Amino acid sequence: MEIVISEQAIKWFKEEVGLQSGDKIRFYVKIYGSSPVQDGYTLAFTKEDPLDIAVSTEAEGILFFIEEADLWFFDGHNLHVNYHEQEDELEYNYIKA
Repeated sequence: MEIVISEQAIKWFKEEVGLQSGDKIRFYVKIYGSSPVQDGYTLAFTKEDPLDIAVSTEAEGILFFIEEADLWFFDGHNLHVNYHEQEDELEYNYIKA
């Protein structure tokens, strides 16, 4: 599994969340949502230090990661994070590995 963050998404994180080099973003599973990979669950993010990284990528000095406990959610899919300009929000795409 891999995490891919688009340049537009990195720009969004910097502008909207105020991220800078050295910061860390965890993608985690949230109940009561919907996603194409798990019914009843969705993906969210928070700024925090890692405990048990399963997958990570670094872009512009920012670490993006998923903890081992949340890996089940992806069901063999890679996570691609993009910025949707018309909606002015992040867009998560799940690509079968």
